[in-house]
Amino acid sequence: MKKLTLISTIGISMILLASQMSAAPKYGMAGCGLGTLVLPGGNQVLAATTNGTAGSQTFGITTGTSNCTADGVAQKEHAREIYVHMNFDSLEQEMAAGKGEKLSNLATLFECKSGVRFNEVVKENYSRIFTEESKANPSLMLSNLHETLEKDQTVKNYCKI
Repeated sequence: MKKLTLISTIGISMILLASQMSAAPKYGMAGCGLGTLVLPGGNQVLAATTNGTAGSQTFGITTGTSNCTADGVAQKEHAREIYVHMNFDSLEQEMAAGKGEKLSNLATLFECKSGVRFNEVVKENYSRIFTEESKANPSLMLSNLHETLEKDQTVKNYCKI
């Protein structure tokens, strides 16, 4: 089961990365991240796999490290999309509880100054975020999350939605 999960995660991240990136001489098709640093100009499939499985690309985009810059291939919204796809099951559980490491990381991807209200809003609106349709569709869940966060003035003041 773990192998299937790993293969699925790699597959999803590869599809997302391939669909969100364009060829750029600075990064190559794999984009920025640990894989690009370890394998500069090397095998792009291995670089992209390393970026996706290590989570270094999302971290690099968020923090501006690992050759990820504001003009990089993947923008904030794409980073959120990738993160949600890769951590969907954990996020569902943590959003229901209103706390957890993956949820805190998601708040960071929204550049929240304080994750407390973010967590409260997510927990209070769990059923709006995770509808029957969005439980099988991470992109729809992320869209529902955006709509929910937009309605809370405190979150809008402390996060970049």
